[in-house]
Amino acid sequence: MVERSMTQQTTADRIITAEPFTKVNKATWRDYIEITKPGINKSNLFATFAGYFLAAGFTAFNFVTLLFTLLGTALVIAGGCTLNNFYDRDIDPLMQRTRTRSVPEGRIKPTVALWYGIILTIIGLVVLAVGVNPLSAILSFIGFFVYVFIYTMWLKRTSTLNTVVGGFSGAFPPVIGWVAVTNNLDLSAWILFTILFMWQPPHFFALAMRKVEDYRAAGIPMLPVIKGFAETKKQTFIFVLLLVPASVLLFFTGAAGWFYLMIAILLGGIYIALALKGFRSSEDDEWAKRMFFYSLIYLTTLLLAMIVDVVIRGFIQLM
Repeated sequence: MVERSMTQQTTADRIITAEPFTKVNKATWRDYIEITKPGINKSNLFATFAGYFLAAGFTAFNFVTLLFTLLGTALVIAGGCTLNNFYDRDIDPLMQRTRTRSVPEGRIKPTVALWYGIILTIIGLVVLAVGVNPLSAILSFIGFFVYVFIYTMWLKRTSTLNTVVGGFSGAFPPVIGWVAVTNNLDLSAWILFTILFMWQPPHFFALAMRKVEDYRAAGIPMLPVIKGFAETKKQTFIFVLLLVPASVLLFFTGAAGWFYLMIAILLGGIYIALALKGFRSSEDDEWAKRMFFYSLIYLTTLLLAMIVDVVIRGFIQLM
């Protein structure tokens, strides 16, 4: 059931001509990069590469296909992030971490941001469809649609389910990498999707706890804002518990080997222990900070373990 937000003031008039900016400065090339959220893009591209290399190994590795896969995925993600910045221009000034973005400050006009995002997305989809395969483009478009229309334009402002449902879009990059090689949504592809999907709620719940006052000021119904820290810790623990067994399934499909399995179990054990500490910790901000940073370490190391595992098995086969 969808919860209504605490206030309706954030559902501003979307008419582009009514833009009350307090600052009007000329945009730089950095603004056009920052509006695409390059930090998010880099992490998603790493997941895309991990999915590609896991599927291709050394035998099916094709540098040109990989290049088109990464380029197309990067452009679609950049387009979606740009449209997110365009749409959130009314609430970004209300939050400390987003108030200096180029659109709310007037350095990039809303119409420019709108078309910039659309053009990036279209080019990215064409690159994937033509340079890789239609399935990768379809998956990329689904991720884009969920992020922009379901998450940004609907659930982010109306429901605590925003983080969970929005996680669908962030779960597609490794799958896109996988299908770029296999052109098939097999069991391993769905496991990759599940891993990234289960990872995102604990990651963003921790961020929401750390920035709870920002979200409250903007009227965004994040889970800790509406239901408090205790419920957020509970749901964080549930998703971590689901994430750990999902992460080891790649071993049982044959997509990953023993090295990956050991790393996944070790990382998962630490994650569960940290999540459990939340129930006993009275320092909520400190716990959320640790959970947030460990979530980054967890995902980066897990993806790296997939890559290293492929290399190890490749060398073993050559011996």
